[in-house]
Amino acid sequence: MNLLTEVLAFVVAIGVLVVVHEYGHYSVARLCGVKVLRFSIGFGKPLVQWVSRKTGTQWTIAMLPLGGYVKMLDEREEGARIPDSELPYAFNRQSVAKRFAIVAAGPIANFLLAIVLFAAVFATGVTEPAAIVAAPAMNTAAAHAGFEGGETVTAVRDASGGETEPVRSWSDLRWKLLGAAFDHRGIVLTATDRNGTFEFPLNLDGLSDKEVDDNFMSRLGFEPGGGALSVAGVQAGSAAQRAGLAAGDRLRAVDGHPADNATTFINYVKSHAGKPIVLQIERGASGSQAGTLHTITLVPAVQRDEATGENIGRIGAELATHVPSIDVRYGPFESLRLGANRTWELGVYSIRMFGRMIVGEASLKNLSGPVTIADYAGKSARLGPSAFLSFLALVSISLGVLNLLPIPVLDGGHLLYYLVEAVTGKAVSDRWQLVLQRAGLACIVALSAIALFNDLARLIHF
Repeated sequence: MNLLTEVLAFVVAIGVLVVVHEYGHYSVARLCGVKVLRFSIGFGKPLVQWVSRKTGTQWTIAMLPLGGYVKMLDEREEGARIPDSELPYAFNRQSVAKRFAIVAAGPIANFLLAIVLFAAVFATGVTEPAAIVAAPAMNTAAAHAGFEGGETVTAVRDASGGETEPVRSWSDLRWKLLGAAFDHRGIVLTATDRNGTFEFPLNLDGLSDKEVDDNFMSRLGFEPGGGALSVAGVQAGSAAQRAGLAAGDRLRAVDGHPADNATTFINYVKSHAGKPIVLQIERGASGSQAGTLHTITLVPAVQRDEATGENIGRIGAELATHVPSIDVRYGPFESLRLGANRTWELGVYSIRMFGRMIVGEASLKNLSGPVTIADYAGKSARLGPSAFLSFLALVSISLGVLNLLPIPVLDGGHLLYYLVEAVTGKAVSDRWQLVLQRAGLACIVALSAIALFNDLARLIHF
């Protein structure tokens, strides 16, 4: 069933993205007076095709769905014999501005789709973790800023001044920290706890470009907090069993620090191999009725981590966590604004990440192919409409950015040709276009091979 869900979600995602991208080319070509010969979704043998009586365009759905194309009337096509009466409708006869607009319309359509999808998610509402900070690890930026755990972040502003922006959820906090980390600028977070409202200056100068990745929040010391962390099971003969820990116990604190985040708790246990730790637990709670508090001391067993070769602590307990969530919903105009902002932020992030991969500051393992896309399509579809729409918007942005890269055979490569033509007044010669096209094709093949290798590596875990 999961495989079927992934396949269907992948087909829907790719189908929507390709149709939107190619329709961007098609619609602007029609507006510019260019005759479109074929609109194809997929490559290879046609499965379904029909011809529009109004425009004469052949609409095709082909066997291989990984892409599509719009074929326009063009004198440069091999064997093309175009009547003189139709020459004004040929793509190559159009001005540089019109050709530029037609080619750029595909990626722009992907960005517009992302804005609409994000706006739909913001307008219909989405449930996200609240922006409550768990107790940060020592020597992290969050700890140096003064966070102790349990604070709810409500706003952020630049350390140098400027407008204060509200923080509504953990996702919102993550995006604001990501932007500041990329710019290596200081910010001030406003947060509240039971004692009042406080400001926490956060210095991000020490975070290198290589560290701005999917794990950068943990590096800064930020993990979702305020949740209920409980014991789901205890292994026989484990340190947890010997200390008297039982299934159903709720963990309240470890060595005096709040235990409200599984990752933070596990990392703390790992760093205390063979060292006693004191747990405060709540036992016997039922519904809204609070249980009794107990204090137990246990010593995590020493085990060797196969990944790092280092000794780490294990207590032999399975954990269950519930993080406080919040329903985030916006009005239509605010949703559009936020959708545009989120699309811009993700687009800039994608470009920066790709640039870092080129200069070697980020791993090529960040590249993903169709297998990973299908996997995430299925997972997001199972999480619900909001997750799937957000995933679709993310991939649409990635597709738009990828096509704008100045690589021949991609839209960005053609746009580069037209910029050269606009500046010099001369079109790039066919000979140079052929050479650059071969080089661009080699780049695309190499990138595809790396992405496929990464897919297989994730699939079989090597």
